Order: sequence, then structure tokens, then C-alpha cells
Amino acid sequence: MRWLNYLVLPSLMLSTILLNAQTLPVGTKALEDYYRREQLKGDLDSSVSFTVRPLVPYSAFKVKDGAYPDSTEIRYNLLETDSEWIEGKFRAKLLPFSFQTQFNTHHPYGWNDGAMIPAKGLQMLLSPGIYAEYGPLSIQFQPEIVVAGNPKFVTLNEDHYDIIFARYYDFYNKIDLPARFGNKEYSKAYWGQSSIRLNYKGMSVGVSTENLWWGPGMRNSLLMSNSAPGFKHLTLNTTKPIKTSIGSFEGQLIAGRLEGSGFGPLEPDKIYMGSNLYIPKPKDWRYLSGVVLTWQPKWVPGLFLGLTKSSQTYSKDLKGFSDYLPLFSSNKVVTADEPINKRDERGSIFLRWLWPEEKAEMYFEYGHNNYSGDFLLDPATARAYIFGVRKLLPFNRSRNENILLGVEVTQMGDPSLKNVLKASGWYNSSGIPHGYTNRGEVLGAGIGPGGNMQSIEVSWISSLKRLGLQLERYVHNTDFYYYAYIDSKDFRRNWTDFSLAANGEWNYKNFIFNAKLQAIQSLNYQWYLIQKPGEKYMVPGKDAFNLQLQAGLTYRF
Repeated sequence: MRWLNYLVLPSLMLSTILLNAQTLPVGTKALEDYYRREQLKGDLDSSVSFTVRPLVPYSAFKVKDGAYPDSTEIRYNLLETDSEWIEGKFRAKLLPFSFQTQFNTHHPYGWNDGAMIPAKGLQMLLSPGIYAEYGPLSIQFQPEIVVAGNPKFVTLNEDHYDIIFARYYDFYNKIDLPARFGNKEYSKAYWGQSSIRLNYKGMSVGVSTENLWWGPGMRNSLLMSNSAPGFKHLTLNTTKPIKTSIGSFEGQLIAGRLEGSGFGPLEPDKIYMGSNLYIPKPKDWRYLSGVVLTWQPKWVPGLFLGLTKSSQTYSKDLKGFSDYLPLFSSNKVVTADEPINKRDERGSIFLRWLWPEEKAEMYFEYGHNNYSGDFLLDPATARAYIFGVRKLLPFNRSRNENILLGVEVTQMGDPSLKNVLKASGWYNSSGIPHGYTNRGEVLGAGIGPGGNMQSIEVSWISSLKRLGLQLERYVHNTDFYYYAYIDSKDFRRNWTDFSLAANGEWNYKNFIFNAKLQAIQSLNYQWYLIQKPGEKYMVPGKDAFNLQLQAGLTYRF
């Protein structure tokens, strides 16, 4: 019967592996960027754009187990139990178990952390999971549990003039971005990176709560990132490039449900002239439709051109087909009975140019926000953009070591005075006062509306191992800043963070360890500066120093 084992078992494994649709969640420590670096080196399929994520490692790269992309790694069965089961067309396996912690000493800092919240103090994120498939059906159950101490910290300084508080609410009543998530310990369980799908060749359709990332950026993305928790959505997407006579295509079409945080901009609410400045947001959920499409022309290998677009509206305003799928329709007509547009829309175009011979890439994303006029007549109004370059430099060829250099610039501040005077921002909306958020965090660039950032990274790389330094300059919400201080034309108050971080990822047997230590010096924290009578014009603001520590581990079965 031994010959039967040799014949049947490989065929059973082949039948299941070919349908493997297990995804690599957005933001997976060490693993996700490993694939992108391998593509820079020319060791991975150069037709994959990395602009429509999460990735499906087997479908895109023919990697049998996405958690073990390096064939030189040896897997150890530390738990002395099976983590994978195969029975005919049925296959199931345990997904990597992840435990992440984060600690801020003075005030919240950081983004691209999924279910974690902006909070001072210690918080933890736990994520186990299991994956199963039967024929074309796949089920991925990967919940996330977050617990945060959420202690009190200085939000908008109480010594600000009352008019500044009023203008703060003018801005943040148009977006759901609470400075603090309540006044007590925070805990929440989410479906996390879970999905149920039907998969056929390079296409997949189903329902998911996974985080999405659209566009080529590394630190920020204009429309979809993992700064907010994942949301429930229907999805039709590619799992690998679809080849045609004019090149290959990747894309995703979604219809989702967004939720509010339930918290106001500040805690507690601020009273001004006897009235509460906070305008409660509607309790209705929001319907979001979105699309991303990437094209690689066959005549220019390594070049990816793409677009994204999204539209959201409150569920009570869904009336016809054009409300459910408005992505290519014209702007909704505004009448006297409907003075505020009931849709909130934005879109972007992007490119990523990969040069494997040079072990480098360049990328760019340019977006426009919410009916902001004629793009050709006034392209700067309500615009945002991201630009970045990355390059690998050989360091020790015998050990396959490299130095990674990366630069990224994100500009969210609106150069239009007209929009600034309306207390507007790239993710704000008068018609949808929750703005472009889910559960109190921005769906797109984590630096938020009006934020501007410059980031430089230098890292030593060896397979999954990485040790690096990161230097960043982050200017907080310039849109609010200019609106709040437009009368005085005071240019001294910009809240600007300068930070230096040491970070690393290290694999050992089945484990991947990650850590980051970041020192942040905040100049004019919360835009606070008071000039006393008789002082010189250039006086120091209220500065703050924050130390952030991140640490975690991932166990791969």
C-alpha cells in the first residue's frame, strides 16, 4: 500500500494548495515588506503591483505558505501538535498568532496600527486565527482584541482662548476624530482580518472585515490604509495580476459599512457662551463604495498606473442604484430642500515604477477631495499627494545582506484659502459629519486632515531580519491651524513633531520579534503658544517630549 500513499497524498495536497486563498493581512510585521523587498531585488514576480492589498501569497507569488516565504527557514513543531489538517478537498490550518504592545509616555502618537486606538499609556493587541478551505470556498477567521489603559492627557490646552476652542469644534464637528476615546480603560473585540470567499483562478468574491491598502505608499495612503480598524464589506477583487493583450490588471470593488466612535472631539465637551460646542453626530451607519484599479502596460515592464475612488453616504439617504454604486456617476444635484450634499467623495491617481536592475522603485499618488471644482482649472484646490523612493544597496553579497534607503513625503494640507476659511480638511465633510473615518480613525493617511510629513529610513536587511533608523518631521493639521489663527496671521504656532526611531524585526525558528523605540519632540504641542506683555515676538511654545515603545511577537505554526 506504500505506493498508494505516494500517489494519493501528493494529489490531495496539490488539489488544495492550488485553491489556497489565504491572505497576508495588511501591516503584517516583517513578512509583508519582505515580499516587496524581494521584488526590488528581482527575486519575485515583477508584475505584482503591491497597490491592492492584502496580498494572497500563493496566488500572486506561488508561495506555498505565506508565513514562511524564505525557503532557507526551518519550521519547528514547538507545540508538538498538528497545525494543519487535510481531508480530501478540505484543508485547514492555524494562522500565525500575533501579540503587539504599544506604550506612549505623554500623548498618543502613531498610526497604521489597525484596531489600536490613539492613546497615552499601554495598550495591547491580540490576534489568533484559523484558515479553512473546501474547493473554491475559503474561510479565514482572524479576530483582533485590543485593550488600552487610556489614561488622561493634555488634549487642547485649557489656557487657549475660548474662540480657539470654538474654531476647533468648527473643524472637528465635521469629522469623527476624538482626541481621547472616553475617560476610562478601553477594550474592544473585532472580527479583524476575517473573510468568507469564493475563489476562481485569479478572482475572489465574498464578505470581509480585513484592512485594505490601496496605492503605492509605505507610511501613508490617501484612500485606504490600516490606520483604522477594518470594516465589514463585500468585495470583488483579483488575487493575482490578470494578463491581457495590453498588459496586466489588478483591482478591487467594495461595498462596506462604516461605524462611528461614539465619542466627541474633546473629553469632556467644551461649553462656549452657555452652549455645548459639540454637535452630536448622526447615529446612522454609513455606506461606503470604493474601487481601485491598477494597470501594468506590457510595453513598459515595472510601470504600474492606477486610480482609486470612494463615495460614502448615510444609510437613510440610500434611495436608488446610483446611491449604491455612484463611483462613475456625476455629482449629486443639490436643491433648495437639500442644501448640503449627501455624498462624501474623493479619488486619486497613482503610479509605481519598479526598476529591479537598479534594485529601486519610485511611487507617487495624487488625490482630489469632495467636489472641489474643476481639476483642470484649479488642480491645487483640495489636493493631497504622496511621493516616495526606495533603493537597496548591496552590503555583504556572500550573506545576502543589503542596506535599504527610503524617503517618503506626504502633503495633506490644503493650499486653498477658500477651503481653509470653511474649516475644511481632506477627510472632513459638511454633509457627512463623521468624515472619512471608521470607529474614530481616518481610513486613509494616518497623519489625518491637514497633516504634512517627511520621512527618511535607513535599514540593514538580511532576509526577514531588519534593523533600522527612521527620521521624521510631522506637521499636525495645518488646515485647522490656519483657520484658527487666520485673524492674527500668526505663523509661530505650527504643532510640529520631530522624531527619531530605532526599529527592527528578527526571525528565530517559528517566531518573528519586532520592536521600535521612538523619541518624539513636539514643538508647540496642541498649537499652544502664549506671548506675555513685554516679551519678544519670537517666544517658545508649549513643547512636549514623548517616548513611544512598540514590541511584539508573531508565532508561525
